[in-house]
Amino acid sequence: MTSPTVAPSQDLSRREIVSIMSGLMLAQFMGALDQTIVAPAMPTLGRVLGDLENLPWIVTAYLLVSTAVTPLYGKLSDIHGRRPILLIAISIFMIGSVACALSTNMLALVLSRGLQGLGGGGLIALTQAIVGDIIPPKQRPQYQVYIQTTWLVAGLGGPVIGGFFSEYFHWSMIFWINLPLGLAAFLMTDRKLRRLPSHGRPHDLDIAGSVLMIGMSVTLMLALSWGGTRYPWDSPVILALLVSSAVLLAGLILRLRSAKEPLIPISVLSNSVVFNGTVSVCFSMSVLIALIIFLPIYFEIVLGFNSDAAGMALVPLVVGTTIGAGITSRIMGRSDRYKRPGMIGLAIAVLAALLLFLFAPQMNLIILEAVLASLSMGLGAMLPVTTTALQNAVPRHEMGTTMALLNFLRQLGSAFAVAGFGTILISLSGATHGSAHEILLRATAQNTQGLAHGFSWLFLLTALSLALSLVFLGRMEEKELRDAHHPQS
Repeated sequence: MTSPTVAPSQDLSRREIVSIMSGLMLAQFMGALDQTIVAPAMPTLGRVLGDLENLPWIVTAYLLVSTAVTPLYGKLSDIHGRRPILLIAISIFMIGSVACALSTNMLALVLSRGLQGLGGGGLIALTQAIVGDIIPPKQRPQYQVYIQTTWLVAGLGGPVIGGFFSEYFHWSMIFWINLPLGLAAFLMTDRKLRRLPSHGRPHDLDIAGSVLMIGMSVTLMLALSWGGTRYPWDSPVILALLVSSAVLLAGLILRLRSAKEPLIPISVLSNSVVFNGTVSVCFSMSVLIALIIFLPIYFEIVLGFNSDAAGMALVPLVVGTTIGAGITSRIMGRSDRYKRPGMIGLAIAVLAALLLFLFAPQMNLIILEAVLASLSMGLGAMLPVTTTALQNAVPRHEMGTTMALLNFLRQLGSAFAVAGFGTILISLSGATHGSAHEILLRATAQNTQGLAHGFSWLFLLTALSLALSLVFLGRMEEKELRDAHHPQS
């Protein structure tokens, strides 16, 4: 069936684009903030609700559900259009936030966090797809810095706001804050996106593929979350989850190859730009997330910082990605060789990780912070390159699926990296099991040396992962960026 005609982005003035971007950034900020605001309030939640054992499920439930449904949101937006699916995601997220705020026990809070994740899984991927709808690839890099700034503000402000609310107000405020944010995001995106025609196509949703994708994601994420912490890696529970995930993955592959309209089209999976760009992002961003999670342990145990100083020491690692993305975005708008700044940035990041591997224990704080800033700036430099290249390589009616696939695999990659890094630290610290935070609580002078050695290995693995990211970015075809959208949708 012929798709509806798509109005070109030239019909939108810069003022209209910025107005639409404001609503999208607020929706994305809400999803990003919820990943950072909860962490500082977790001790309070465990104490008030009287359940410390199941406390990690507050994070795990959200991560499990949001990761599993991300590809489904992308496909639904390609079928029914971005605006209605984004509004549904915002609504579900708000309902989940209210349920979280009203929870009176840990089970209710965990289930409510899962409901939140059901909405949150669509916020980030859909905003990226809508940006791809309204801005041609040639002009897109200059707007990428807005997206990175959203993540920066959420990354820096989330822990501060969460700690402030739990300390001076009530813990439920970390969830009630989503109501005004969600309502504003709903009204802004509803009104602004009415300006755009629908790009939906009357195709069928692959229900079987969706079930297989969600099942594979949930079992794998549970194995990665529980392995080495709740259960040993060789325990029957973890092995059963891994086997189940492998079987479901095999079924998903068969379904994608045989379905008339699969959840993820073969044209997307076989696109070399999509493949190489996505793998490059997975290798780089997964280790960045893992470093953000585990470096506070390095600062507190190995370097002897207090918790406030450890948090401040992470600032260069968070801020650098935004700076690197901003620099690359400006360069991409002026040069046809748009891969070059991303590759240079990744090369610098590899060198920075190697310096940490070789000399981190001997570095003073200023040098250490400079190296971390260089690493994150290098990573940030490749983000606009890969995002723009992927959006440039697919037709508009597959952009939602492509962006959802990118975010889905990036989240899975992060889960792999966090599990791997945690396993190394647990084994070298002398612990038989336990979470990273339990390692911190049990830290003594005897296992500090083991942790320092473990972090040396983590820095080496970071360098190797970033080197692989550089290889796949180099393999990605540098197609000319279009100065207008595809004539077909």
